Amino acid sequence: MSDPLGLVSGSGGASPLRPNQPLGAQPKAEQNGPAFGDVLMENLERVGELNADASRAIEDLATGQRDDVEGVILATQKADNAFRMLQAVRNKVVEAMAEVQQMRV
Repeated sequence: MSDPLGLVSGSGGASPLRPNQPLGAQPKAEQNGPAFGDVLMENLERVGELNADASRAIEDLATGQRDDVEGVILATQKADNAFRMLQAVRNKVVEAMAEVQQMRV
């Protein structure tokens, strides 16, 4: 029988209990990837870049330096989608913070 939680073999899933570890104590977290704040800042910068590209494309179309309307529409849609995704992440973070604040200790 397999151990999907990794409680017996110690591979993957939840961490196994250690004999000398008090109940409720958490082992130190291992960082396997970038921090959440770093990823969030990178994506925030990317949204700003996409917004600037869309604004530049609209200005170029208005001044006659550009004639491909499809490219302008694509740039504005990319910027809009990126902003909506960032807004959704922000909303989830705000919801999580509100839930944490309501917890009783």
